[in-house]
Amino acid sequence: MLHRDRDFDLGSSITGHDHGRRQGRPADLASRSLGVTGSADGVAQVLLGGGQAFPGAARRAMASPLAIGGSRLTSRVGSMAARIGRAQLRKFVTLIEDSVSPRDVGRLYARAEALARLPLGLQRWIVQRAGGDPYMGFVVEPYCLFLAYEVTDRDAAARLLPPGYRLIPSAMFEGDQPRYVAVLGAFTVHTTVFWGARVELYLIAESETTGMLTWVICDYESDTINYDPGQGFSGATTSRAIVTTTHTGDVLVDVRSADRPNELAVTAPTTGGIQRPLEQRLWVEGNLSVDYGGRLAHPGSESFGLIFDPGEMTQALDIPVDAVEVERNTFGADLLATEPLSVACFPYAQHFLTTSYPRHSPIHDRAGLEDEIEDRLQAAP
Repeated sequence: MLHRDRDFDLGSSITGHDHGRRQGRPADLASRSLGVTGSADGVAQVLLGGGQAFPGAARRAMASPLAIGGSRLTSRVGSMAARIGRAQLRKFVTLIEDSVSPRDVGRLYARAEALARLPLGLQRWIVQRAGGDPYMGFVVEPYCLFLAYEVTDRDAAARLLPPGYRLIPSAMFEGDQPRYVAVLGAFTVHTTVFWGARVELYLIAESETTGMLTWVICDYESDTINYDPGQGFSGATTSRAIVTTTHTGDVLVDVRSADRPNELAVTAPTTGGIQRPLEQRLWVEGNLSVDYGGRLAHPGSESFGLIFDPGEMTQALDIPVDAVEVERNTFGADLLATEPLSVACFPYAQHFLTTSYPRHSPIHDRAGLEDEIEDRLQAAP
């Protein structure tokens, strides 16, 4: 457990104010606590681990666990015509998949658990000082499931948003009626730094600063290591974490928190789904602006974005709601309707680049995404 008084003392030592109870530079405290030595940058890098350097990052200062606007949709998201060809996509996918090493992921799990034992102020200091390439490969495995629920208490939902955001209506599929919604995402991932199953609760909002639709992560449960600005590093939070499929075509989700009342148990038959175009502002623009709310928020934390082929967000399976069995869902229980409005499933893997920790992204549209991918591919060996 992290204690507030320890966090306060350490935070004060970081800013140069010594209360007399705990002295020394943060790098010294970190090295003594975890048995590593070296400069401040070196300590941070040893604790966090160095990943594969991804080519093409020098062109822009790019960003860092996924939007309905009438005329704004065309100007912000851009044309649906694909610029990334099959050969380019294969190279991009290979670049990301090649960055993931099960051996390295296993080694980093123990390191993250050690970081979680440090006071929260020191964790944040280490994250800010980490050197090396900030990017990691992030692969969402096939048959990830998204359930959109109507928000029934908009005032309570708005209180979960970080400052500078407002709730806006949206829909998962093109042509559906926009509503104020929260989305539950259930998926398995393999990445450069962690590997496992997650359920995340997002509120769909708009940034008052950038005007971008934003997925605000307000809660999650996971069977692997985690980092969020509000609570820092943690190990697995679940007592059960099942996200899988059956030979009959069902997606099975059964995720239970070990410490919170969060549970999600769903059976969704993909055989009854049909491929439908996705609402591009939600799925393209929204993946370029992601932030943390609720217990995960921290003042001063930045929104971040993902780098991906926007063609991956062209369409998904629309699974009829009346065919989906939601046995239990306690995520957002006081805010949301009891039954989902719509259910989307991606029957293929999705490949992203993101930073290990939230960092602002200058990419705001489809064209910027495609430019970034082309630059990285040109720089790749």
